[in-house]
Amino acid sequence: MANKRDYYEVLGVSKGASDSEIKKAYRKLAKKYHPDLCPNDKEAEQKFKEVSEAYEVLSDSTKRAQYDQFGHAGVDPNFGAGSGAGGYGAGGFDVDLGDIFDSMFGGGGFGGFGGSHRSNANAPKRGQDTFSSITISFLEACKGTSKEISITKMDKCDKCMGSGAAPGSKPTTCPDCGGMGQIKVQQRTPFGIMTSSRTCPKCNGKGTIITNPCSGCHGTGKKSKTKKIKINIPGGIDDGQTLLVSGEGNAGSNGGPYGNLNVAITVRPDPLFKRRGFDILCDIPITYSQAVNGADVIVPTIDGKVKYSVPEGTQPGTTFRLKGKGVNKLRAHGRGDMLITTTIEVPRNLNETQKKLIKEFDSSLNEKNYHKRKSFFDKIKDMFN
Repeated sequence: MANKRDYYEVLGVSKGASDSEIKKAYRKLAKKYHPDLCPNDKEAEQKFKEVSEAYEVLSDSTKRAQYDQFGHAGVDPNFGAGSGAGGYGAGGFDVDLGDIFDSMFGGGGFGGFGGSHRSNANAPKRGQDTFSSITISFLEACKGTSKEISITKMDKCDKCMGSGAAPGSKPTTCPDCGGMGQIKVQQRTPFGIMTSSRTCPKCNGKGTIITNPCSGCHGTGKKSKTKKIKINIPGGIDDGQTLLVSGEGNAGSNGGPYGNLNVAITVRPDPLFKRRGFDILCDIPITYSQAVNGADVIVPTIDGKVKYSVPEGTQPGTTFRLKGKGVNKLRAHGRGDMLITTTIEVPRNLNETQKKLIKEFDSSLNEKNYHKRKSFFDKIKDMFN
């Protein structure tokens, strides 16, 4: 334990950091050192494990309180801080503040006095959630995909099956708290002797003591493990959203369920398509002749190429809708649409003959052929007359 860095220093936060600040710092560092982003980097892998260990302690209010008071020893299952309650002899009267506040607030507890001293320290507890990230293509986000990712989490120790005790032995009930994880502490006050409940320092609130710790996990019952899992990414997921993978977080305690894995999704930009909700946007360049006469043009979609008939007289910026060619709708049936917007490309690098033909063609037109142009000049005449 002497070689371990301070957990607050590991996460880069102050000792008074809020839960949200700790969570934000962990996500940033976990993403930075994640094995998927730093393949074959042993130093990054070690830092990722260090960050995960620090977060496991500081994100748990009970463990954090023990760590703040006793340091690394406070979260080591083999550490004992001595036995608990100081008593008083005859005289005065014994008042249990937990009973007082239970009667006032319906048994829910108040401050550090009520309720918690009645809980079972050996009750099953759900594991902490973990975080990961993945980058997928635009097409994969639209239609859905399956990916194999590498995750690191605190899992049950294979050697002791999560008990923390060496094979052939088992944890024993704490003699100081009787397995409750808390002890009653008495204090003399002007009103008499007040009794409150505190975390048992002998077992650190666990309710049990491991006299023969497992060599594989040093008595914690958990080990950091890296494994590959397959995740199914639903069609319609968007950049910046988080995918919840149930049961792939850290192992629980006392037989409690695993936490969940939260996978942050990043979608690579596409050179052709953009997304608006569940619709896909795409600009289609057409020639002047195609716009004037109409034409069948090839339009790319996420399902492949399709033919679309551009009508005669199509203007620049006209948008056409292809029904059902957009993104899969999350938690709903159907798909969005595809919106194609025409851009008319003006030809460049014309030779003299081509320029002459263009001028002759232009001179053959009149105001009836230019609706917007005629309307514009009519407005000018009205303004100056």
